Amino acid sequence: MRKEPRQDRSRRMVERIVAAGESVLSRDGYARFATTRVADAAGISPGSLYQYFSNKDELIAVLMERFWARTGDRVTACLADHIADPPERLIPHTVEALLSAMERDSQLLRVVVEEVPPRYSEAHLHALRRRIQDLASAYLAGRAGPAGRSGAVRSWVLVAAMEALAVRWVLERPAIPRELLVEELTLLASGYVTGAPARA
Repeated sequence: MRKEPRQDRSRRMVERIVAAGESVLSRDGYARFATTRVADAAGISPGSLYQYFSNKDELIAVLMERFWARTGDRVTACLADHIADPPERLIPHTVEALLSAMERDSQLLRVVVEEVPPRYSEAHLHALRRRIQDLASAYLAGRAGPAGRSGAVRSWVLVAAMEALAVRWVLERPAIPRELLVEELTLLASGYVTGAPARA
């Protein structure tokens, strides 16, 4: 952003612009995204928008930061709340949190994943994954698991697998009920965590 808002009125204006930006990006896609459309959706003049965002690139960058931060906040909060639970309890709660975060606006997720150039998301997505992997590593370090296997490697594999499967389910909507998906992912991840298949 061109300037960091300090007054309540300015902060409210930024939030208004960001909300409008998410709506326009979700509705129109990346190719048709324009600051003039965002200003119109926010009910302000383009000049007012440019007081806070110099151009489309700045606004898209903030939208991506907010989008991935929200996803990360929900998942890491769930992990932190259940960090002392056994895998068969922690994993389904975390999977539910991940799916809920991605389903919050599945159309925006589709645009982010399929249309927005990766350069806007790379740093934010890396930070999100790092937060979740750190918590997963701490969890694995406190539990007995397969001997001689790195907790950091296992946490990377788990996070990457859960993310990829959750995104595919939300975007593709296969004929798999949510409850069954949570059960299957719990079985998959529990077996990997403990080194043997576990019941959900």
